[in-house]
Amino acid sequence: MKEALFYKKIEGNKVTCLLCRHHCNIENGKRGICNVRENREGILYTLVYGFPCSYHVDPIEKKPLFHFFPGSKAFSIATVGCNFKCLHCQNYEISQISEENKKIFGQTLDPEDAIDLALKSHCNSISYTYTEPTVFYEYAFDMAKIAKDRGLYNNFVTNGYIEDEPLRYIRPYLDAANIDLKGFNKDFYRRQCKAELNGVLEAIKLYKSLGIWIEITTLIIPGYNDDEREIKGIADFIKNEIGIETPWHVTAFYPTYKLLDAKRTPAKTLNKAREIGLESGLRYVYEGNIPGSEGEHTYCYNCKKAVIKRFGFSILEYNLKDGACIFCNTKIDGIGL
Repeated sequence: MKEALFYKKIEGNKVTCLLCRHHCNIENGKRGICNVRENREGILYTLVYGFPCSYHVDPIEKKPLFHFFPGSKAFSIATVGCNFKCLHCQNYEISQISEENKKIFGQTLDPEDAIDLALKSHCNSISYTYTEPTVFYEYAFDMAKIAKDRGLYNNFVTNGYIEDEPLRYIRPYLDAANIDLKGFNKDFYRRQCKAELNGVLEAIKLYKSLGIWIEITTLIIPGYNDDEREIKGIADFIKNEIGIETPWHVTAFYPTYKLLDAKRTPAKTLNKAREIGLESGLRYVYEGNIPGSEGEHTYCYNCKKAVIKRFGFSILEYNLKDGACIFCNTKIDGIGL
């Protein structure tokens, strides 16, 4: 175990965790909502440091990050646990620890060894993903520092519920993030995720203000968050609060975990969401989880020609030179294009 960062001691051997926006008040012998941070005699410990449950080499497009070194490989790593309780979680086997036995599972892998594996696999970046990187923050932080020293980049795939101070603290080592904006309705967040929408919105704005490259993902769930006014609200938030250069991924839902009554997302719903985003003025809107869609490609916002053609996570055609469209020389937004 390792003592956690970002908490304060309170009376009676209790602690308040200040890592994410839940601000869990944790009694002695208990854990926070993430189930991987435990109070022992007034000291908060992380139970997952150096103990990942999963690590793989992925295409960066799988995150999805389409404007962050496209075509590169990312060493993807996660521990168990999450600070959300999404009923539709697609990685629930590792994110949602059983409330009954609260078992922590994984295998030992020190930060230095993880970076060695990434370099041996010819990865360009480390991706803290699959579950929620905030809950294994100390592990991610130490790994990110080593990665940066050894010439690698770092990115989060996150629900966007980290508190301000931890995000500022890791900023020197964090280059990019794909942030879930799961809906634009407070009740949806409370019912489906057990979290507050405003906290996510504030974190997204902070990511942007700190100069971290961000892309936004919204999983469109029929009957839950597919109202066109809500989709338009997300598009307007991205445009007005983050910037029209911010890529937005609208992705297809399939029934899973505790949300089995909703239907799969029809392609026409994603088509319409993408249309709403582009009509709102966003430069890059993508359709995800439907391989073969035209919405997988990156288009030049000036001449409208495809500058990166994709199928699934593979790049089929690359029409950029020094980050600019080869057809009209317009600079395409992103890092490492």
